[in-house]
Parts: sequence; C-alpha cells; structure tokens
Amino acid sequence: MTKRFNKTLLKPRRRLLRHDSTPAEKLLWTELRNKKLGHRFIRQYSVDGYVLDFYCPKAKLGIEVEGGIHERTKTYDTYRERYLREFNIKILKFKNEKVVSNIGEVLKLISLSLPKRGIKGELIKG
Repeated sequence: MTKRFNKTLLKPRRRLLRHDSTPAEKLLWTELRNKKLGHRFIRQYSVDGYVLDFYCPKAKLGIEVEGGIHERTKTYDTYRERYLREFNIKILKFKNEKVVSNIGEVLKLISLSLPKRGIKGELIKG
C-alpha cells in the first residue's frame, strides 16, 4: 500500500514551508496549536504531493492561508482542492489580510467547521 499522507519524501519541503511561514500563518498557528479550538491541528501536512497549511485529522479539515500568488495559480488550486475532496477533506481558505485583520472571525468560521465535543470528549455529529 502506498503512503499518501505526510510522505517522508516531502518532509524537507514541509519543513521549509514551516520555516518560511507568512505572518498570517504564524498568527493562525498560535491560535490553532495545542488544541486551543478543542481539536488537534498539524502544520504543513501533506496528502500525496499537496501540502496543506493546517490540517485537523479528526475533522478532515484543511485550512489554507492565501497570499498574492494564489491569484496566479487558480487553475492549479482548483485541481488541488478537487483532488483533496476525493479524500473527504474539506478546505477552508482565508486571505492573509483577513487572518491578520480579523483573527476572531477566522477562528469562529473554523470552529463552525469542526465537530462538537460532548462532556466526556466524544465527538457529536451535528
């Protein structure tokens, strides 16, 4: 069976992307890390050849923080998102400016896409 998630071959690329994070990605990571929203997120998570900025495995939720380059790569991004949906991964996209100027709203939108947890920590389907 072929490994599709977080391939060892892409580890150097994921590490470089973490090192070269934008200020918006760094800000969002401080709010997602350590289960601050009640779910574990992973930074720079790969699915085959595609790397997601942030990924919540339990919710199968990918989060992309987009800068100016995404204006020039719309066709690629569309194909990439369609491919990731084949793995039942939902993608949320936020512009850098939105993350920096209104992190509260971004976190609210992310929270609404996460499954709720019951009193004992079990997931509740909503």
